Amino acid sequence: MFSGLVLGIGEVRGLSRRGGGARLAVGCALPGEPLVHGESVAVQGACLTVAQSVTSGFEADLSAETLSRTTLGALRVGARVNLERALRLSDRVGGHLVMGHVDATAHVVSAQIGREFGTVRFGLPAALAPEVAEKGSIAVDGVSLTVSRLGEGWFEVSLIPTTLSGTTLASLHPGDLVNLETDVLAKYARRALTGEGPGIASMLEGLGDAED
Repeated sequence: MFSGLVLGIGEVRGLSRRGGGARLAVGCALPGEPLVHGESVAVQGACLTVAQSVTSGFEADLSAETLSRTTLGALRVGARVNLERALRLSDRVGGHLVMGHVDATAHVVSAQIGREFGTVRFGLPAALAPEVAEKGSIAVDGVSLTVSRLGEGWFEVSLIPTTLSGTTLASLHPGDLVNLETDVLAKYARRALTGEGPGIASMLEGLGDAED
């Protein structure tokens, strides 16, 4: 689990296809202890497992599901990527709870990036629209952001200087593809309210049975 607060920016050193998946190599110098084999790290918002750790970076395997759901399969050598290490239970959650499970990709509709602040509009896939609310949280390429405006088929975010300087979002242009992850709380609320799976009533009944 992550918080959407980018810890550093890495550089893609290689992407090699392996059967239905791929191996991604990233160069980075993250603060704290070195990355270790099996550790979780978010790359552009996608939770990956460190398959091999080296002094100047790490390698991770990409499954077919990851390649189909995210932008990672299209990364080129030299591309900059947002990185975040998994949260400890004692960490502050300065952004919002991010699972690292990318829901879909979306295109940048417009980008107004100044030297200090910016506003970016993204397309919003219809399947995700019920899970996005104005002033709610959303992760874009692994960055925790607040939805500032919302319309039919799109949403906007406002970028502050810290976000522009510490993430890859300052380089966005119309037509660019980004990874989206909606708020996990919105996912569960939608499932309960639409009747897909156990609803609130059945969950409460289950709690009552457990107490008996």
